[in-house]
Amino acid sequence: MVKARRLATKRGGELRITFEGETITAFEGETLASALLAAGVAAFSLTRTGEPRLPFCNMGTCFDCAVRVDDRELVRACLTDVREGMQVRRQEVK
Repeated sequence: MVKARRLATKRGGELRITFEGETITAFEGETLASALLAAGVAAFSLTRTGEPRLPFCNMGTCFDCAVRVDDRELVRACLTDVREGMQVRRQEVK
């Protein structure tokens, strides 16, 4: 289980995104990775053997945080700002 939380700070406006069909509240100025972690998402994708993958470097060097955004594959969540209505799905490992 992911145990991330948002720190108390001034935030941008609330946004709504979906991850695997479930609505998640995010805030303007957050990265997609931070919004998903704060929402308790336990796997951004799965390995070929079914193990969960989560952000590793959180600075865009690796692709462990890769997700599908609005049907675009291999979007690095740690480099992508949230925006209203994003449709996010797990990246399928082939």
